[in-house]
Amino acid sequence: MTVYVRSLETAVPATKLIQSEARDVFAAQPGLSRLGSRLVNTCFDGAAIETRFTAVQELTNASRSENPQFYDPDTGLLLNPSTKVRNDIFAREATKLFVEPARAALQAAPELDLLDITHLVTVSCTGFFNPGPDYKVVRELGLSPSVQRYHLGFMGCYAAFPALRAAKLFCESDPNAVVLVVCAELCSLHVRTSNDPDTIMGSALFADGAAAAVVTARPGVEEAALLKLDHFETVLTPVGEDSMAWNIGDHGFEMVLGNYVPHIIDDHIVGALQPLLAKDPELAALPYTAIPHWAIHPGGRSILDKVQSRLGLSDEQLVPARDILRNYGNMSSATVLFVLKHILEQPLHPDGRHDGEAICSMAFGPGLTVETGLFTKLRQAAACTWDPGLRESAAVASLMPGQDRMTEMA
Repeated sequence: MTVYVRSLETAVPATKLIQSEARDVFAAQPGLSRLGSRLVNTCFDGAAIETRFTAVQELTNASRSENPQFYDPDTGLLLNPSTKVRNDIFAREATKLFVEPARAALQAAPELDLLDITHLVTVSCTGFFNPGPDYKVVRELGLSPSVQRYHLGFMGCYAAFPALRAAKLFCESDPNAVVLVVCAELCSLHVRTSNDPDTIMGSALFADGAAAAVVTARPGVEEAALLKLDHFETVLTPVGEDSMAWNIGDHGFEMVLGNYVPHIIDDHIVGALQPLLAKDPELAALPYTAIPHWAIHPGGRSILDKVQSRLGLSDEQLVPARDILRNYGNMSSATVLFVLKHILEQPLHPDGRHDGEAICSMAFGPGLTVETGLFTKLRQAAACTWDPGLRESAAVASLMPGQDRMTEMA
């Protein structure tokens, strides 16, 4: 049975961070050592990021709050709220970020009714609340109250792959299934000033964003589907358990991203790809450069550099990952879906295979875990023509429970 991604949409919060401005704020904090200050400048400037988005409006100088919790623009001080304060904001802001791309993904599949959704898989590692995001999406969109709901929490940057893999399995076991997958991360809730290199790196890389996909194997969907979900694999590298982690502290979640991570990926990426490519003998017999598209999670510039060097990929094959990193930063689990959407928005190659174009995709996370997937691009997706950071000026149609057809976005 062939399982398809019928639609794929993304969203970010309205507040845009300029990397150079954020660098200057972090570098000016009074508690930094001389080494810490140098690390801030090095990490921010070397991240290959120009802009990011955040749900924390007060992280910009343009915002004013009577009781600032994260940043006081009058003094220039970064504040250090408790984990409870940060998580309370997650509970308030995450629902918006989950719902927006989910609504857009459903509207992009007008042949499906709201009540056609049989399964919902939500993903996040940046906060907790219950009733959780899965519940909120059902209520906000007006999905059937009998939708089967699953939440994948605290898995990290690779979690979109287990979510898509679960959706594929649901569709293979039930030919009538229609699965809505939504990843939303508010990583910026956990930034703070510090002399710790891992904390500085996290502040330089991480951002907020969300993505949603509609997955199904229903007959006839291939006429409008964007992707085929062909194969997935998971590999744990023999080293790296202590090099990448995500822990809960008293003042937010604490990232561990050791500088040895790119070297681990460099040593083990070829072995991690072998079981995936073995599932497609035609691709396995080709050099990596012959696979037209590579949807690589941009965990950081140095990770992309190592993957490109080790696999011998061209600069063109890394454009989608580097573009997403430059314009959005690392949005944890949602990021690789942004990269996939970037690939889908490009025209099909005129001399490509008649049955679609192969995409090899991968993401890395705690463990060190390497998740990989093989997909087939079937057609070009409609490109986003509006700035997602300016949505407050755009009217978005709401969906009512039981509505027979998706309404169009205003």
